[in-house]
Amino acid sequence: MPWYEGYGMTYPTSKEIVRRAWEHGTAIPSFNVPYLPMMEPIISALRDAGVMGQVSVARVDWTRFEADSPKAVAEEYQRLKDPACVRLHLDHVPVIDEDNELVDYDEILSEALELGYDSVMVDGSRLPLDENIEVTRQVVAMARSTGAAVEAELGAVLGHEAGPLPDYEELFTTGRGFTDPGEARRFVQETGVDWLSVAVGNIHGAVSGAAKSQKKVEARLNLEHLARLREAAGVPLVLHGGSGIKDECVVAGIEAGIAKINVGTAIRQPYEQGLQQSVQAAQERVYEAVTEVLKHMVHLEPSLA
Repeated sequence: MPWYEGYGMTYPTSKEIVRRAWEHGTAIPSFNVPYLPMMEPIISALRDAGVMGQVSVARVDWTRFEADSPKAVAEEYQRLKDPACVRLHLDHVPVIDEDNELVDYDEILSEALELGYDSVMVDGSRLPLDENIEVTRQVVAMARSTGAAVEAELGAVLGHEAGPLPDYEELFTTGRGFTDPGEARRFVQETGVDWLSVAVGNIHGAVSGAAKSQKKVEARLNLEHLARLREAAGVPLVLHGGSGIKDECVVAGIEAGIAKINVGTAIRQPYEQGLQQSVQAAQERVYEAVTEVLKHMVHLEPSLA
């Protein structure tokens, strides 16, 4: 009997899937779709690999790229979804965006929950701690009636800001922006958040100007710090900026408490390169890129088929 039949439903929720992955030392890959035609090859690759994953869209995917809107993504997902291998996630919805502008995050998140997103992320990481806690607590309360999981971020996963990224080695050595374990413990206790995105050396791919087409910095993870965060937070941890991190770090990160890994640049850039030929060529490149990512990640949660 499949493990999920014990939940009294045909398929488990996103919250249950990620929690199981965390408890069993596996992880869920979450692939961003800045272009709607990317969704079909992502789902096909997950199905063919027998791996459970997510299709994700962040606010930046429709403000700076061509994902159109949360509604357009949800409609495409409903057309293509396979509940045995994929769930729909609303990624980074910032309270303050990369340009330091206030965002109507409440309206965006409310719409996503009405549209049936399986999980949503509110990003108050640019706020003072107390304000981040209060915003996240309110979103958790809003999502409870739908059964959707809530993800939040604590610390500073850099990369989306305008201008050049500070020297990576300096960032890593100094621990600049790293999530504080004591704050993580308090944050989870006071918000009831389901998943926590942490900063332990990971960085986002650039989304502005010429840098968005350049090769991403090869990052690594401070595994000792990550282990302290797992113990302090007591909930599944999320790794943003998964593209470009050394394979051995990703594997060790999963073993140290990472239960969801976001991947964007590694599949977006092949799509954009393939568009120079055709949409079909671009989709083929996405399928190949997703398949390659899955090959390099071990300890992934198998599909429910």
